[in-house]
Amino acid sequence: MERLKQSLRGGRQSLREGTKTCTGGGTGFIGTALTQLLKARGHEVTLVSRKPGPDRITWDELATSGLPRCDAAVNLAGENILNPLRRWNETFQKEVLSSRLETTQILARAINKAPQPPQAWVLVTGVAYYQPSLTVEYDEDSPGGDFDFFSNLVTKWEAAARLPGESTRQVVVRSGVVLGRGGGAIGHMLLPFRLGLGGPIGPGHQFFPWIHIRDLAGILTHAVEASHVQGVLNGVAPAPTTTNAEFAKAFGAALSRPAFIPLPSVVVQAVFGRERAIMLLEGQKVVPRRTLATGYQYSFPELGAALKEVVA
Repeated sequence: MERLKQSLRGGRQSLREGTKTCTGGGTGFIGTALTQLLKARGHEVTLVSRKPGPDRITWDELATSGLPRCDAAVNLAGENILNPLRRWNETFQKEVLSSRLETTQILARAINKAPQPPQAWVLVTGVAYYQPSLTVEYDEDSPGGDFDFFSNLVTKWEAAARLPGESTRQVVVRSGVVLGRGGGAIGHMLLPFRLGLGGPIGPGHQFFPWIHIRDLAGILTHAVEASHVQGVLNGVAPAPTTTNAEFAKAFGAALSRPAFIPLPSVVVQAVFGRERAIMLLEGQKVVPRRTLATGYQYSFPELGAALKEVVA
């Protein structure tokens, strides 16, 4: 944590001690890490969630009573797309859409109507905006968002967050696969890899854009605090391009286990459905050009070190 605090020091800071931050979806894997970091940096955090509680407001309360006074707002809410227990049917697709669009619209409307709107509004979406390719490299200015269900979802999601005017600074962080203890992608992969049954997914040569949970929380905090940060940031590690096979090999090495048993494409498609399986069987080469240009310093820029921390 101290290392991450140091990586955020320096530069022109607009928000820090005593900052009031409202976070939608703040009780999940990413939200918990973000809340811990914000509090460590002196923020007062109010969570927007389905259930009431201390330092919380519900989505219904937000919609009817408006946004409590806050200096920054962040939205992380959204149904887990890759939940293997849910069939990829029309009902689940609607839940995936509504859990993102409706919460984002509620927060955006509340910000727009607030007598004193927050200085910063930060939304987390995904690199699914960019079309999978084995050759193209994408940065924050690259086109996308119009070729399948997931890219169109990101386009609608980011559009729902857009505010009129310039009174509130707006930032979108397009996240890669999040690596961290106790959740995210690692939570699903840990057991088979510990048993020596892990390996690449499908062909293995597809790109695997990833980020350590501490760095995603760090980028979000940087976006909240630094007044010069705005627009789209790619929330991925700056490490040299990683393929799925290289990730599997590095994960096995971190656990001192072999990792050469591939998960066949047909199995992935059977579990997740053909359309959803694309997220695992295909990938994008994404670089965080603007994220680095804003001055953010990564705690885990290299895959090996990131995985060792996760499994330690």
